Amino acid sequence: MSGNKARHYAELAQQLAALIGSEPDLIANAANMVALIYHGLPDLNWAGFYFANGHHELVLGPFQGKPACVRIPWGQGVCGTAAAQRETILVLDVHDFPGHIACDPDSRSELVVPLIKAGQVFGVLDLDSPVRGRFDDDDRAGCERLVAVFLEHQQSYSAALP
Repeated sequence: MSGNKARHYAELAQQLAALIGSEPDLIANAANMVALIYHGLPDLNWAGFYFANGHHELVLGPFQGKPACVRIPWGQGVCGTAAAQRETILVLDVHDFPGHIACDPDSRSELVVPLIKAGQVFGVLDLDSPVRGRFDDDDRAGCERLVAVFLEHQQSYSAALP
């Protein structure tokens, strides 16, 4: 990604807002969001959503990349931990993360942002990269902003949310 990361994420946020606009369907918006991210950010080998199935597991949602783990127990792996802790997790090297779930052995770094609506975690946005240290605090802030745009547009259509 050339230039300023913050500016690039701001442009992605504008594109996302225009892309999901007034579309009420959660899955359609999630699919378009991960396509935008996957093709808009360099050095990703996976981008996608996992949605909460109660508070015991996350289930695979729309994604771009290789086939993935379908179910992740709440509190396990980077995704399950981010959901349980209700906070973004940035992992420079997944091999250093205790309990990492290797859906794709080529992944080296990961960034997971929880989706929180009305105080409840209903899923996570998960980004993987084959490059160790691919994600930094600018990526964390940028992806949190993208999730905020996604949630803001979905709030008008709360019936579409789980």
